[in-house]
Parts: sequence; C-alpha cells; structure tokens
Amino acid sequence: MTESCRSAQQGRTPARLGIIIPCYNETDVLPKTLPMFLEELDSLKADGLVTEDSFILFVDDGSKDGTWDSIVRYSLTHDAVRGIRQSRNRGHQNALLAGLMEVKDSVDVTITIDCDGQDDVGVMGRMIRQYGDGSEIVYGVRDSRESDSWFKRTSANCFYHLMETLGAETVRNHADYRLVSARALQEFANYHEVNLFLRGLFVLVGFQSSQVYYTREQRVAGRSHYPLRKMIGLALNGITSLSVKPIRMVTVLGMMVSILGFCGVIYAVASLFIARTVSGWTSLTCIICFLGGMQLFCLGVIGEYVGKIYLETKARPRYIISDRTEVSSRERPR
Repeated sequence: MTESCRSAQQGRTPARLGIIIPCYNETDVLPKTLPMFLEELDSLKADGLVTEDSFILFVDDGSKDGTWDSIVRYSLTHDAVRGIRQSRNRGHQNALLAGLMEVKDSVDVTITIDCDGQDDVGVMGRMIRQYGDGSEIVYGVRDSRESDSWFKRTSANCFYHLMETLGAETVRNHADYRLVSARALQEFANYHEVNLFLRGLFVLVGFQSSQVYYTREQRVAGRSHYPLRKMIGLALNGITSLSVKPIRMVTVLGMMVSILGFCGVIYAVASLFIARTVSGWTSLTCIICFLGGMQLFCLGVIGEYVGKIYLETKARPRYIISDRTEVSSRERPR
C-alpha cells in the first residue's frame, strides 16, 4: 500500500480521491457533466475532505464517436482530468474494473459514477465523511423511483426481488455509484472473475459499509446505453455469477417431477389390474410436453453455468487499455 494509503488509514481525511467515470459514445453528455464533476471535486478540496492531487479518471469503453478525443482535450486543459481507453467495447462493468485497477495503488479512496448526470454528485461529500467515520465502502442508493415509468419501476423491483430470491446479495436500488477505500479495493483485486457483477462482488468483499440516499435525475443529454435487453443480461450474469441456488432449485424440481412420475406409474399399473384403463392421446401429449419443456428448461439453467465455467477457465483478459492521456503538466498548453 502506498504511503498516502497508510496515512489515510491513520487520519482518514483528507484522502487522495480518484473519481472513476466510464464512458461510451458520450460526446453530447461530457461537455455538460464535466463542469459538474470538476465543481464538486474543487468543493471537496476546498472543504479539506480530499487532497489537492485528487483527480477524475474517464474510462472510454471503446466508443465509436469522438468521446476519446474529447477526453484527451479535457485532460490537456484541466489538471485534474485523466483518461484511459479500452482497445474495444467490453461493457460497463469491465470499464469500471479497468478504472479501479488503474488507480488502486495510487489513491486512498475511489468513487465510481456514470457520466450521464443522473447520479447526484452532491452526495460525494457525505460519502467522504462516512469514509472518515470508518466506512470502507459507501453505497449510493436511490431514495425513490417516482421519476421512473411504471414499466421501469416494476421491472427494477422484479430485478431486485429475483436477485434476492435466488441468493445473490445486492443493495436494493444501488447501481454502481459507490465509494471504495484503498483497503477494500486491494482485497477486491483478489477476485478474478471474468463474468463481472460489481455491485454484488463488493458486497462479498465485506468490511464496514454504509449508505447515502439521493434522488436520481434524468439524463442531461443523449440516450441510455442500458436497454431492457442488457438489464436482463446483467441480472442473469449476477445470479449465475454469485449464486448456485438456481442449480439447487433445478435439483429439487427434478426430484418433485420424478416423484409425480413415480406416482403416475403406480396409478397406471393399478388401473391396468382393475380394468380402468382408458385409451387416449390427450393425457399422454400433456405429460410429454410437460416433461419435455421441464427438461429443456433445466438444461438451459445448467447450460448457463457451464457457459460461465467455459469463460472462466479461458481466463481471458477482462480489459485491455490501448491509450492513456498525457498527465505531465509540461504537455499542457500555456
């Protein structure tokens, strides 16, 4: 651990802060949200909560527009702005991981936040204060979903209920707006999963944690890069990455179907001896369809886990950084 990390453990604040912001095709958003982030960082410095060398790190997740050019331009005009670029688009979770691993040995504390302006940057100060009070992880949690549409609110509630029912530990209404101390981040680095679900993994890391509540706003510009399809994929990834409960449920379901099938055999044999057999295809068709559908469903659940094992055993890189901005002040225009 760095000297600054050790001093933060003794005094907690001021701490060197790295704000990690993943970006994907955000040229319309960055000009509007960058001033918000810089203003909040300056406020934290003025209040003595973070050190003067605290910074913002943008992670370009292989954008296809001019996002990277914008990040480079901002890094040349703002001392506190840095950037890294992934070699290709690998997804939001991998972009967050890349940023966290990039700074884990040089900061005392990190805050991850999306660049769309929906999360309230004003609660960063409360996060830092809770870190100063001893929390190693501070979760940013939405206080309500009244601004969401009925469909989004209902699907989100179903998402968290499903995660909890199937044994995946999460913080309800928490996305990826969180503070993580250097101590917790060093332990998190020992998790080498290829299939990432960060909001569940940090719960597994443990340590003292707390929550801050805020109101989530609409995007300041652009459109969401997380449609329903990706949300469903994220939920499946979280469940299969953090819990084996679905496999156990399949086992119990198989046992129940087997018991019912055994009872059916006894009934059929008994009916044969008492001459109550009735020829017909309806019951046979129903049984075949039921058992066939159940088998395919169970094979699908098992296949999800086999696929995860397949990807984990390959141990492919979870991110590849192709470019970094120049942070030397000598390269900045005068």
